[in-house]
Order: sequence, then C-alpha cells, then structure tokens
Amino acid sequence: MPLTVSRPELLVNGSDELFRQVIHDALGFSARLQEIRGKLGEVIGLSGPAYSILIAIEYLGKREEIGVSRVSEHLHLSGAFVTIEVGKLAKAGLVDKRGHPEDGRRVILTVTAKGHALLDTLAETQRPVNDTIFAMLDDKQFAAFAEIISLLVNGTEDALALLHLLSEQRRRRA
Repeated sequence: MPLTVSRPELLVNGSDELFRQVIHDALGFSARLQEIRGKLGEVIGLSGPAYSILIAIEYLGKREEIGVSRVSEHLHLSGAFVTIEVGKLAKAGLVDKRGHPEDGRRVILTVTAKGHALLDTLAETQRPVNDTIFAMLDDKQFAAFAEIISLLVNGTEDALALLHLLSEQRRRRA
C-alpha cells in the first residue's frame, strides 16, 4: 500500500502503520466522546450538541461576556448551527439572550437559573464518567494531551482547507 504520510516524524522505519493506528484510535475516541456527550445530554433532556453549547455558555460566561461567535469558535461549530441551538435553549428557558449594549447586531448569552440547576443535577453523573475517560492519565500526561489535542484541532482545520483546495483542483483537471 502507498504511504498515507510523508513527514519523517510520522513514519516508523519507513512505515505509516503507527500513523494509521493513531488515526483509527482517534476516530474511535471521537466517536465514543460524541456518544457520551449525547448520553449526558439525554440525562437532562437535551441533544448532545445542545448540551455542549449550554456547558460552553456556562464555562465561557464565567470569564467574559459571550455571544454566538465565541461559542462557535470554542466548540469548533458553525455560527449558524450554534444560533439555531441557542434559540432552542432560549425557548426552553435554559439560556438568556440579551442585546449587546454597544452593538445591536450581537447578543450576549447567559445560562439561566433553570439552566444552572439542570447542569448542577448532571454533575453527579458527569464527574465519574469524565474521571473514567481519563483514568489512565496522570497529571503530566493529561497536560500533554490537552496541549496536543489543541494543536491537532488546529491542524485539522488547516487540513480541511487544504483538502478543499486539492479537491477543487482535482475536479477542475477532471
């Protein structure tokens, strides 16, 4: 089989087998995380994405005034998708949207008391699940993983842009 990577750092003795295994493990990890997110959302009556958005609003809102663009950036989701989900959360009384005092086109998002109560009830389920996911990592490994996963997310964004470009070039040649 042809190599799927060419960078020497990703090859072991000229083979991309380890790289392929890493990708397959990452896909498995991602799929299971999404399933866990969905199940945690179900515990409080939300979809997985709605749950993630509610948590993000709570987390980010502790440090700054946030709007849809900040949430979408944090979760690596489209602004249009976040806007739709925030609308559902607001309709359910879990998120409050108020106009930005200086920019009428923007809204500031906050979690309501009802939303906080829901997240508080979930914490007793969330804690042991999250602890189990990362049970095999010590503090140094977890810190390294956090740094690496952030770099990889940025790399996937760059790779998607490259893939779109290469696909378009290939389409034009065909």
